[in-house]
Amino acid sequence: MPVVTFPGRPADPAHPTTGVTTEEAVERFLASLTTATTRSGYADTLTRLTTVTGPGHPVVELTPEQYATVMERWHLAAAATWNRHLSALVSFTTWAQRQDLLATNPARRLSRRKTAHRGDRAIPLVRLEKLFIDGRHPVRERLLWRLLYETAARAEEILSLDVDDLDTESRRARVRSKGGAIEYVHWATATARLLPRLLNGRTTGPVFLADRRAPVSGPRAPAAADICPVTGRGRLSYPRAEYLFKTASAELDPHGQGWTLHQLRHSALQHLAQAGRTAPELQAKSRHQHLASLGRYVRLGEETSARITAEHDPAARRRSR
Repeated sequence: MPVVTFPGRPADPAHPTTGVTTEEAVERFLASLTTATTRSGYADTLTRLTTVTGPGHPVVELTPEQYATVMERWHLAAAATWNRHLSALVSFTTWAQRQDLLATNPARRLSRRKTAHRGDRAIPLVRLEKLFIDGRHPVRERLLWRLLYETAARAEEILSLDVDDLDTESRRARVRSKGGAIEYVHWATATARLLPRLLNGRTTGPVFLADRRAPVSGPRAPAAADICPVTGRGRLSYPRAEYLFKTASAELDPHGQGWTLHQLRHSALQHLAQAGRTAPELQAKSRHQHLASLGRYVRLGEETSARITAEHDPAARRRSR
C-alpha cells in the first residue's frame, strides 16, 4: 500500500502524528467525504472545533473538554440538532483514529439525546399545499419542498442533485441512494413547471444553490463540483435548507415548531398509503430495500382505524341492505 504524506508541520520522529494540526486534519477529513450535503453539514460543526482549539493545535492533543465546548453552542437546541452536530464530531474522531492521528476518543463523554416522537409525523396535505403556493417564499424553496414531496426522496439525495442528473423530458432525476446505488426518482407537473424558473438556463452545477458566492479558500471552501460555474454560488446545505423550511412552516404547524424536510418524505408515503397504494408500490416509490422499513412511514393513525372499523362493522352492513 502506498504511503501518502499528510500535509502539515514537520513531524516528531518519535510521534509521527504530533505535527498535524486539528485544522489540517479537518480539511483532510472534509475532502474525503463524497456526499456534498454531508460535507457541508459537517463543516459547520468542525469549523467550530478549529475555532475552539485554535489553528495550530495538534490534533493528537484533542480533549473531551474541547469537544464539550464545541457542543455548548447547541446545548439548548432540539435533540435532533444536538445529535446531528455530535455525529459530525464522532465521524471526524473515528476517521482520525483510523489515520493514526488520535489515540483517544475525545467524544467519549458526550452522548446522543433521545428525540421525542409524535404519533403521526405526516403533514396534512391541505397545509402543505398552502405552503407550496405561498408566493412569499422564493422559487428555490417552493421547488425544493415540492420536489421532496413528489419524489418522496431523502433530502440529502435531492440537495446533492446536479443539473446533469435531471431528465426533464421523463420527469425524473438520477440520485445516489443511501447505500451508494444509482437510482431514479420521479416528479409530477407542479415540479416540472417550477424547475425551468429555478435553472434559468443553467446547464451544469448544483441544482439548488446557496444565496452567496462560495469562498474560494479556507476550511469552508467547498469542492469545485459544489460550485456553480455560472454564478460562483455554492451548493445549498442541508442545515440551511432545514432552517428555512422549519421557519416557513412554523405558522402552519399547530405545535408552532415548524416541520422537518424528512417529514415531506414521510408525508408523501403516508398520503399514498391513505390513497390505497399497496406496500410494493410504496416500496417502489420510496426505494426501501425491505418492506418492513416502511412501517414507520405508513402508520395511518386513529382516523384510519376508526374508518376501517366502521366500514367493516357487521351491523352497519346489515343496515345498509
